Amino acid sequence: MAQIENQKKKLLSPKWILGGLMIAILMIASSILFLLYPFASKERANYFTEKNPILFEGTQRGNALVEGDSIFLPLSFMQENIDNSIIFDEKSKSIIITTAEKVIQMPTDSLTFFVNQKPVELHVTPIISKDGQIFVAIEPLLSYFPIQYSVLEDTGAVWIQKNGDHYFQGEITAEDVHLEKLRLRTKPSLKAPYTADMSKQEAVMIEAEEEDYYLVRKENGISGYINKKYVKKNKEINIAITQESETISVPKINGPIQLTWEAVYTKNPDHTQIPEMTGVNVVSPTWFSLAGNDGSIKNLASLEYSKWAQSKGYQVWGLFSNSFDPVMTHEALKDFETRQKIIVQLLHFSQMYQLQGINFDIENVKQEDGPLVTQLMREATPYLHEAGLVVSMDITFYAGENNNWSSFYERDKLAGIADYLIIMAYDEHPGSSAVAGSVSSLPWVETNLQSLLKAVPNEKLILGVPLYTRLWKEQIKEDGTTDVTSQSMSMAKVKEWLTEKGLQPVYDDASGQNYAEYYAEDEKATYKVWIEDELSLNKRANLASTYQLAGVASWSRLFGDQTAWTAINMDPNKAVTQK
Repeated sequence: MAQIENQKKKLLSPKWILGGLMIAILMIASSILFLLYPFASKERANYFTEKNPILFEGTQRGNALVEGDSIFLPLSFMQENIDNSIIFDEKSKSIIITTAEKVIQMPTDSLTFFVNQKPVELHVTPIISKDGQIFVAIEPLLSYFPIQYSVLEDTGAVWIQKNGDHYFQGEITAEDVHLEKLRLRTKPSLKAPYTADMSKQEAVMIEAEEEDYYLVRKENGISGYINKKYVKKNKEINIAITQESETISVPKINGPIQLTWEAVYTKNPDHTQIPEMTGVNVVSPTWFSLAGNDGSIKNLASLEYSKWAQSKGYQVWGLFSNSFDPVMTHEALKDFETRQKIIVQLLHFSQMYQLQGINFDIENVKQEDGPLVTQLMREATPYLHEAGLVVSMDITFYAGENNNWSSFYERDKLAGIADYLIIMAYDEHPGSSAVAGSVSSLPWVETNLQSLLKAVPNEKLILGVPLYTRLWKEQIKEDGTTDVTSQSMSMAKVKEWLTEKGLQPVYDDASGQNYAEYYAEDEKATYKVWIEDELSLNKRANLASTYQLAGVASWSRLFGDQTAWTAINMDPNKAVTQK
């Protein structure tokens, strides 16, 4: 048998084992360090694109057009960043700008533009059309918007600043620091691509900070992130751009407004037969209405009535309506030219009839034409204010989308334009309603009023109240269904009807009004009426006082009786007994 010889294996010494472990640890550590250490990116990113970049609020917003010594901004930039109400009128090929005091028309390729129809001559055209894009010269804009600009060296960037912008002055460290750490990065990390190199003690603008980094901007407009420890933060700079504004002088009213509309359909009332209206301080006769697509206006005004009203201490706010014609309204308002025609006529009428204000009653308009209505108000208000006239507009509560009587009103924008908005807080149940109900129940008014006040400041809002009610008739037909009809009635007529039927109204808690019901045996019909009287009108006036509204307006004088004027007064100390 062969002899098998066993040999002992030679063991490694402890030194070799320890050395191997240390080498392994170093390799693992170096691998982790290599993976995790933020080695600076050497990738360079372009900050601006194309020629003459526009720098606004920290980013590039398109590109300007430079023609000789003149700089032009894209109309789209102005609309998106400075004033979204600037429009381009296709028919006149003009840009239309409105401010609180002025209407500016800038025609394309013309050396003249117009401010409140007065010509202003320029050395260069204010509007250029190029490659399908519209550009507007920046110099004329400085008079109308709180902005300023500068053209930055090296990059040619047009830096636009607005009133209220702010930043801190800063300075790059004077210490010796590796170039890579002084580069501006697209993100607050050395791993991010860089946009520019910085030099020691270079002046910068500090615009923001994020964790350990500042967002700084070079004098040439290029910006990026740099570690805070390499930047010295100095004083804050606030941009303050002041503009001269004209003082608007419109007729003042002491205390709350108490307006009543004078419904004029064919001829003016005999003012000698109009009784005293205690507390009323404004009358608004329905004198003017849109008559054609060309912007012509039908005029029913009376100088005699105007003089009588003013002799009684009433201001006269002539009402202009769109005749509640949606097609004619679109045609008349879609072009600057016809809008101006409407405004010029209203100015002419205001002088002829010695008016103190114009009340716009624009109703039954397609939702998509709402901006045209707003634009009319933007363009009309500066002219009317210049003539010393109060500007008011009638609106409705919001009643859903695609509703010609509600959804077209841009209530928040209109509130910023007109002196007053009058909310027509009635016709909760219109004459065409299939269900009998109040013209304007108090809970319905208050709920909608609370919603409206989110868009319209209370000091600009006047509460419109009804002086009429509807007498409803519910009659069972032969097929068993109920036929519902109604007729409008004045305060006096309702009282006559109640007396004739020998009825005593009862208080209806759900509507906050007095209510009466009568069954006519011969007609097999039930009559219902939610009454406008001293009680309901007093409640409406108190509602206006509670929400500190600018006043009340009543539709219309013909529907009211002598009790209406004292009940509608906004004095909260009045007490009217329940009837």
